[in-house]
Order: sequence, then C-alpha cells, then structure tokens
Amino acid sequence: MAIEGREGIAGLSRRSVLLGAAGATLLGASGYAFASYRAALGAARQRVTQVSELIGTPFGALEYAAAGHGDPLLMIHGTGGGFDQGLRFGQALMAQGFKIIAPSRFGYLRSDYPSDPSPARQADALAALLDHLGIERLPVAGGSAGALSAAQFALRHPDRCSALILLVPAMNLTGEDPVEFTPLQRLVVNQLLTSDVWFWLLSRATPDQLIGSLLATDPRLLRTVSQAERERARLILHEIMPVSARTRGMLNDGHYAGSPADIDLNAITTPTLIVSAEDDRFGTAGTARIIAARIAVARLIIYPTGGHIWLGRNDELADEIAAFVRGEGG
Repeated sequence: MAIEGREGIAGLSRRSVLLGAAGATLLGASGYAFASYRAALGAARQRVTQVSELIGTPFGALEYAAAGHGDPLLMIHGTGGGFDQGLRFGQALMAQGFKIIAPSRFGYLRSDYPSDPSPARQADALAALLDHLGIERLPVAGGSAGALSAAQFALRHPDRCSALILLVPAMNLTGEDPVEFTPLQRLVVNQLLTSDVWFWLLSRATPDQLIGSLLATDPRLLRTVSQAERERARLILHEIMPVSARTRGMLNDGHYAGSPADIDLNAITTPTLIVSAEDDRFGTAGTARIIAARIAVARLIIYPTGGHIWLGRNDELADEIAAFVRGEGG
C-alpha cells in the first residue's frame, strides 16, 4: 500500500517511534526479569551452601546443619525441603530450648542419591549421623514425606528414638495415593519441581496459588493469621529454590509417598505424637488417624484448619511437641 503526502509519512514515523519504544521497553523488562531471576537463584544457592556440613555414611555423603541450644531433636524435612526446611520447621522449637539437627534426605541439596533411596535406608543413614554427632538417643520428628523416614527410624532403631513426632504424614496406608493428580496437573507439578526458571516465575506471579497447590494450604488462611505466620508460609514456598538441587529427592518422595507404604506401624513401640489438619489438601488427616490407631502408644492432634504447613498453629504446635517429648503431654 502506498503512503502519500506528508501526513502519511509523519504517521509512519510516529508509529515507528512507538513500536521502537515498545520494543525497547519489552527488551528492558525481559532483561530486568532475567537479572532478577539470576540474582534470586544466586542468593538461593548461597543460602544453602554456607551453614551445612557433609559427613560420609555407608550410603554416600549426607548433609546436615544444626541450630539452637539445648536438648537435641532430629527434624526431618518434607518434599521440597532439605536441611534448610528442617531448620525452618524447627525454629519455634529452638525458642523452647531445643537444638535442631536437620539433615538433607537422599537427593536433596548436597546429600547423595544411593542405589536404594528408600525411607528405610534413609533411617539407617540418620543413625550414622547420630554416631558422627555422638548422640545416643533423641526425639525424632518428620514432616510430610519425611514422616516415612522418621517412622522407619523408630522401627529400625528404637533404642535411639526417645519420642516420635509425625507432622502431616504423607503415607499411602490404604493402597490408594491420597493425592491424585490429573495428567495435566501432574505435568504442571513436574515442570515446577524440575525447573528453577518456572518455579521462580510462578512463585513471584502467583504465590497464593502455589501455597494452595504445592503447600496444600488454603491461601485464604493468610488473611486470618499473624504477620509472622504469613511470612513463614512465604519463606517455606520461596526456600524451595534452588529447585534443581532438590529434584531427585522430590521425585523420589513422589514415588514413596504415593506407593503403598512398606512399614509395619503396629511394631512401633516408641511414644508417638501425630499431628495434622482437617483442611490439609494432601489428605493427611485421614492418614494421621490410621497411624494413631496402629501405634500402641500414640497421641493424635487434628487441628480444624492450618493446611499442610499448620498455618496459624506454629507456636501452639511447638508447645505440644515440647510438652510431649519432655513427658508432660502423656
């Protein structure tokens, strides 16, 4: 199409300027986003490499960190975690006078991924960690998929486990995966759990939706809890970065948490505290009730709300755990 006259030429020039400005803005925004992502990834990697230690075990290298002062308590993280999530889960217990020992399970961060990465082998690796630390006996807590390793520890090393705490336990005890995904949902979750870029983008763009899906907690609860609890939820989510350093562990968790659990809960003799919430979107309240019915000495707490990260219950839960392991809670 021919452009005639000065008005046509001027209009073309204006359009060219606008398109050029739009392109420059888009390029600048893309550059800023990429720089922000690189900075976030670098900060996440630095955060998980400065406070942990490595030890050798019969199952390869095992990473752990310790924080707090007082009686030791082993805190085993859930899916998406590592030693850093274990310390996050144990933060309120540090204020109760506990020293939190937080390992990274197989395939998480700097811990190796052995040929047999089962919860039973993880329990044996944790016994090796206690040998290294010179700790004979202590309470053992496991959250979400980490509850499998904690229960195996109590079963395989009962003389070393003074109390067992199972937090929102992710176990398949009925032969059916308690968390069923559609093929599309599974595709999206697998993409999130294998890509630093995608996780970073969505955790910044739609954090509430990820709290509802990955953390299985109703994001509407964020409006009803304290600022400290809102910040705790955000930190649990954002501290999944770097995703790429946790991928093998998360995929392994998906396998063991979804498959029928190979564990005889009836044989556990350690006093056990089991905690969940009715609105946990991973359905752990039902699992918690089954566990409580099978373990001879068990106390069950089901909160009406709180989701998979017991949102709004953190201090209350720390009080319950402290009382239980010190013998005050029966």
